[in-house]
Amino acid sequence: MRTCALMTTGGTIVSRIDPATGLANAVLSGDDLLAALAPYGDVGPVEIHDVVRVSSPQIGLDDWRALHDGLQAVLAREDVEGAVVTHGTATLEETAWFLDLTLATDKPVVVTGAQRNASEPDFDGPRNLFNALQICRTPAARGKGVMVALNGNVNAARQVTKSHTLDVETFQSGEWGYLASVVRNAVIFRRSPEPRLHVPLGEGAWPDVPIVPMYVGATGAAVRAAVAEGAQGLVIEAVASGHVNEALFEAVLQALEAGVPVVIATRIPRGHTRVGYGFAGSSALMTERGAVLAGDLSPWKARILLMLAIQGGQTDTAALRGLFGT
Repeated sequence: MRTCALMTTGGTIVSRIDPATGLANAVLSGDDLLAALAPYGDVGPVEIHDVVRVSSPQIGLDDWRALHDGLQAVLAREDVEGAVVTHGTATLEETAWFLDLTLATDKPVVVTGAQRNASEPDFDGPRNLFNALQICRTPAARGKGVMVALNGNVNAARQVTKSHTLDVETFQSGEWGYLASVVRNAVIFRRSPEPRLHVPLGEGAWPDVPIVPMYVGATGAAVRAAVAEGAQGLVIEAVASGHVNEALFEAVLQALEAGVPVVIATRIPRGHTRVGYGFAGSSALMTERGAVLAGDLSPWKARILLMLAIQGGQTDTAALRGLFGT
């Protein structure tokens, strides 16, 4: 039996309550996580790599690069079946999508975590980790890209999103549905993730790509400030199917005229961006001036794809529309 690599990054799954403060902190190691799996059965050989130990709001771009490089190295080995990444749930979907875009492998990569810390009697971390290791060893998991597995459900990295702050069934794929389920330790796949993209991680600096939200009364000041501070790209978190008000529209046009790529996403979790209206600030008028629609990608996932595209020199409208499929 070949080994599964376990890459730990912190989060609730490695957290325990500090009696002095009553607050949870990331303190457990990969060895601690594996020790908790004894009641669940044999998971086979596992090679532990403790990459970083922080709460997931603290995960940074340099941590992403270290995680990517570590995964790419271990997955290139013949003796490695696949990999499991443990991660805090707050930004888990962003890390999963980043890895799905940048890793060059057909081997399974499963990102998991926990909603309850190790001090709670119904700690969900061990079962989630045990299931993730089962997926790592499942032949049908090959070629499925990076997956997110918690509470017995498996999601595609592109479509998964956190839907509840506390519920253990927090990760959902909306209208797309789960990729697979784990039932009595059997991994049952129902579909394949589509569409898939691969955008290599470059060696250069990370481009500055802010997300600017649309809301009632938005003035466009945030867009102008971002451009003035040197933003290399912008993601607009628009309303409905990709619309903004007239003030924000004027700021977006100024950014486009300054040569800054602009991607229009929506704050609505289901559906996607599309054209269909002709008012000032509509998605149709912004795309006519060179903005790119994000399709089904959330603003935070659109930002990751835009960052990688800019890093790789794909900044013209045609190239970006090809990447975003719009």
